Amino acid sequence: MKESTNGDPKKLLLIDDDPNLILLVRDYLEFRGYEVVTAGNGREALDVLGGLVPDMIICDVMMPEMDGYAFVEKVRQDPGKSWIPILFLSAKGQSQDRVKGLTTGADVYMVKPFEPEELVAQVESSLKQASRLIQHQNKAGGGAPTIQVPFDVELTPTELKVVQFVARGMANREIAEELKVSQRTIESHVSNMLGKTGLHNRTELARWAMENNKA
Repeated sequence: MKESTNGDPKKLLLIDDDPNLILLVRDYLEFRGYEVVTAGNGREALDVLGGLVPDMIICDVMMPEMDGYAFVEKVRQDPGKSWIPILFLSAKGQSQDRVKGLTTGADVYMVKPFEPEELVAQVESSLKQASRLIQHQNKAGGGAPTIQVPFDVELTPTELKVVQFVARGMANREIAEELKVSQRTIESHVSNMLGKTGLHNRTELARWAMENNKA
């Protein structure tokens, strides 16, 4: 059984509009010792998060009412929940789909169909990484983990504008409207900045920008 240090099972929020997948994945994860709460789409999941802070979120991408992209952007804009590891499940496996998922804010992107053992391995890896970050934060006296970025990173004028909006908590769609360009263009800029900095997601990118007076 996978348990947290205080003896309680790790809580996972599983979001998917396919009831069969929900049933199979929930049963497998519960068998492995996790406590699993489910939701049928992003809007339901936001309601769940109103009364629960899970240790990790596993989220489908294409869902009715609110898809995975919109849901993840909402989570990453919430200071109290932006730290939660998020794993995307998607039937779309093209490179641009993976890039969009990761730049939106997911930490892991898995393509359906997948082996249950691989899903469990990804969950365990993400939880361990989150635990290491929390331990590092505690050792640092409560401060957030230091963002490590190459000293010679240079942003283009457009990238600088985009990262300023990211630091203000704006979603890619909102930034695109502000700059009067397509959302795909903004996703490309965010992806380029993640590549330049070596950071993993929009949350780290926002922190780096603020810590280095770029926002």
